Amino acid sequence: MSDAVSALKGARASGMVELADAGPTGMITLRGDLGVLGGALASVLGLSAPEQRRVVSGEAGEVLWMSPDELLVVLPYDKAPEAAAALEAALGDAFATVAVVSDGRALIHLSGAQTRDVLAKLMPVDFAGFETGELRRSRVAQVAAAVWRRSDNDWSLICFRSVADYVFASLATVAKPGGEVGLYR
Repeated sequence: MSDAVSALKGARASGMVELADAGPTGMITLRGDLGVLGGALASVLGLSAPEQRRVVSGEAGEVLWMSPDELLVVLPYDKAPEAAAALEAALGDAFATVAVVSDGRALIHLSGAQTRDVLAKLMPVDFAGFETGELRRSRVAQVAAAVWRRSDNDWSLICFRSVADYVFASLATVAKPGGEVGLYR
């Protein structure tokens, strides 16, 4: 990954939550019938297609439900080209698209007990009852993003790399001590 593409370059910030750039991360967009895509995922990565607004995790990586005909595979950066080729082969002549989008996306990790409060300041999402393994596509500070809950206090957010610095800076700003909301306790 070139320096021009790696916008965040390992950025970290502390405040009400811990923010961290995940660094180079492999991402593959799959478009098509989710049943067909799920079969290819199972044979190549041992992962299934997730239910609506959910994430499936395994040793090979994660599969995120993005829309009724779109999945996003998140895996180690160096594994993405090989996995994409294997998925294309497994799909054969099925009506589907496989695209490596690793260099066009950024992954930010958020952790801490107040993560939902920080996210709620920038996203029009009700985080009450937001479960582990749940995913939501929305906007963060008016920028397209997807966020999912990994555990009680660990979350991940994906956005376009071209706006990653802006998203990271916005999150760091609203996470500064003194801005506690206390909505989600």
